[in-house]
Amino acid sequence: MHSKIQTLERFKIVRLIVAVYRLRAVRALIPIAIIALVYLEGQHELKQVHLGLILRELKRVPAEAIAQMMGVALLAVAVMSGYDYLIRRHFRLNIGGWSTFRYSWIANTFNNLIGFAGLAGVGLRTLLYKKSGIPAAVLTPAIVFLSPLMITGLSLLSWGNIIGLLPAAALLHKHHWLVFAVWGMALYLPFFIIVQRSSLFARWINRDQGRTPWLTVGASVGASFLEWLFAGITFWTIGNHLLGGVDFVTVFSIYVIAAIAGILSMAPGGIGAFDLIALLGLTQLGYRSDQAMAVLVIYRLFYYLIPWLIGLGLAALEIGLQSKKDPDRSTANIEPSLNRWQKIWGWPGQYTFLSDLGVWALGKLVLVSGLILLLSAATPELLYRLRLTEDLLSLPVMRISHHLSVLIGFMLILLSRGISLRVRRAYVWTSVLLFVGAVFTFTKGFDYEEALFLLLVALILWISRARFYRVSVPVSRQNTVWWLALTTFIALLYYWLGSYAHRGFLKHLPRGVDPEWLQRHSNVAVTAAGGLVFSWILLTMLFTLRPNHKVDELFADKDMDRLSKFLEGNPGNALTHMLFLGDKSFYWAQSGKVLFAFSRARDKLVVLGDPLGPLDLINDGISEFRQAADLYGLAVVFYQATPAFLPVYHEQGYRFFKLGEEAMVPLANFTLSGKRNSDLRSVRSRFEREGYVFEVVASPHSEALLDELRRISEEWLNGRKEKGYSLGWFKPSYLQLAPIALLRSKEGAVLAFASIAPGYDGGNTVSIDLMRHLKKTPNGTMDYLFLRLLEWAKEQGSSRFNLGNAPLSSVGHNSGALREEKLAHLIYIRGGHWYGFSGLRRYKEKFNPEWEPRYLAYPAAVTLSILTLDLVRLVSRYPEEGKDRK
Repeated sequence: MHSKIQTLERFKIVRLIVAVYRLRAVRALIPIAIIALVYLEGQHELKQVHLGLILRELKRVPAEAIAQMMGVALLAVAVMSGYDYLIRRHFRLNIGGWSTFRYSWIANTFNNLIGFAGLAGVGLRTLLYKKSGIPAAVLTPAIVFLSPLMITGLSLLSWGNIIGLLPAAALLHKHHWLVFAVWGMALYLPFFIIVQRSSLFARWINRDQGRTPWLTVGASVGASFLEWLFAGITFWTIGNHLLGGVDFVTVFSIYVIAAIAGILSMAPGGIGAFDLIALLGLTQLGYRSDQAMAVLVIYRLFYYLIPWLIGLGLAALEIGLQSKKDPDRSTANIEPSLNRWQKIWGWPGQYTFLSDLGVWALGKLVLVSGLILLLSAATPELLYRLRLTEDLLSLPVMRISHHLSVLIGFMLILLSRGISLRVRRAYVWTSVLLFVGAVFTFTKGFDYEEALFLLLVALILWISRARFYRVSVPVSRQNTVWWLALTTFIALLYYWLGSYAHRGFLKHLPRGVDPEWLQRHSNVAVTAAGGLVFSWILLTMLFTLRPNHKVDELFADKDMDRLSKFLEGNPGNALTHMLFLGDKSFYWAQSGKVLFAFSRARDKLVVLGDPLGPLDLINDGISEFRQAADLYGLAVVFYQATPAFLPVYHEQGYRFFKLGEEAMVPLANFTLSGKRNSDLRSVRSRFEREGYVFEVVASPHSEALLDELRRISEEWLNGRKEKGYSLGWFKPSYLQLAPIALLRSKEGAVLAFASIAPGYDGGNTVSIDLMRHLKKTPNGTMDYLFLRLLEWAKEQGSSRFNLGNAPLSSVGHNSGALREEKLAHLIYIRGGHWYGFSGLRRYKEKFNPEWEPRYLAYPAAVTLSILTLDLVRLVSRYPEEGKDRK
């Protein structure tokens, strides 16, 4: 097989085709080109479509016909569960029948609406089945088996078009390119059967269980055939009711051709291509464009949108089965336990915490509720309902209800963000607004359908109320701008739809009908602008999505006295001395026995180094800290984590990125003898011969000395701003806490200095903290300062001297490294212009250190690239101007 591929690749044309196909931009152009072609073919019919006429056609449909069309559409969606029952039987999946149906409905309705070449269905099935305990080794072949068979039924129906059982000659004759589309789809079926029966498929997908049985192949094609057959029946049923009796075979044939065009366009739900081809086919039968478009609107509503809303509800209530891999994950305690309603829903399975899919679905249900309120307010109500409402209520009440419905619609759209993030106050306000919105839909036009939907969403929220436990979530500037842009776009869309729909509706009213409410309809632009502005004002005033001030109180502990007492009984690390800078907050876990020192970077709490405290309490302490942070939508990240704590972080579900390596000089073996250290001996001899003096000054330091050191520091900075967080800066009160090493000229002037940071481990480790020197100093000044510091530390009885970090050192140099680490390695090699990464490591190598790796530990939900930017901003923002300088 490999040799055949190599033979084919020798031909330049083959290599050219493969190269072109691999270009994502070219692949994205394919659906755009197909939709553009269809639009050009049907632009004449599209020009004859009028929104007002479509609304008139939709208003004429009786309730009995709506019920029948809805029932057929839901049945057609239910038939699609045959796929999941097929893989359940073929791959012997250990899952109940009712769960299979629920998972199928959720995956298929999302896939119908969102699409993305089937990726939506694949992703949701993977998530749902994994929650049910299906191993990945079994699930992956099942998903791969399912994906290609979904269009085999349409391919079979294409043969019906070709041999004349499903005649569509007029449509194919007028638009010749559709003939190639039909033949291409028809040839897919024999290709599918050949692949299914191949030995390669048997080895890779069937896991060496033999070739796929003919019965399974037939069942696969049969399941797909039933899907497309019932979808076509749904399309015919809607057309039969709206067009006044149509031939089944003719309309079904048009549906098949339109479905083929929709599949080839690769657009979600075939939107655009399917609709235009169906519109062309129906208008060829003599129906008006507005009648044909009404059929398409109802079809999209009943077959796609309403089943998807049901799928949203199912996903919001869905309870995954207990994971068999790690049932005791400590992070699971972040979510509250299930209530009685959730347990009833999941019966008789094992109960566990709701999946993230459910939270996302709840937010989208609230978003859809807001959009439905706006859509209802933008389009005219049924005529008989307007008359009934006018008889029961006064015109001012109807007008106020209309305005408030728009306002509530915009507020629900904004609150959907808080629902997805599990904010408790967002749940409370959303529940109230859903109930009030249901009332106003009655009083503005007796729209009981919208009211029932809003009440249903409110019920689902109440059933899931235990999931809304967060006090608040961070609100970033980027998110605020995004939601402002989204709601502004929705307001503009509301204005356009409301103005156009009412003009068309009034234009085509029967003679003599003159309802007061329609004639005195308020200005749509004012309603849209008012709803948008007041919703933002109200939510801002209520602080629904704004981080609660309590989060600042909870994480505002900077008690240095408590820190000093804690370090008397607990060992620290090389970064502990930086906690006295005052820029970090403290969280005391496990009754004050475990300490986390952190700073906040947007929605992340970045802990400097490892937690401090007894090792047996660290794991529980991390869980406690993460739960406290999660109440406010914050993630806990560990910066410069050491290898000793990686097993604990791994148990917490953290991912790792290597930041670099720390240079540790073992003082017991430190010596200047030997050929390798000849340069260092020369530096020492030269500085001693020229009369330079090294000394270590113990605290407290005089004001005169600190003023002299400040001048050196400012000259060294040369106008640059101080860095912070993991780097020390010139702060007199901080420098008073430890000795300072000085290098003086023979005249007694200080040329360079380095503050010394104790390791808080019984004197075992000493580190360099702040290092500054004058511009005009002899070559080798810092070498001599380091040498004398190493000798001083050895004389003090210390066993290790920390020379500091070499960022990105030994990161991503192996072929099997992660993509992000390989990029970091490239920066390490090529980034000397900005920082000098490799040069810094070479400089520290001359002191013969032992290199210890340092890591970034972060939760899986955090994006590494965004986290990196947040860390860069964190290190760069301290100290603030005029702050922490004393």
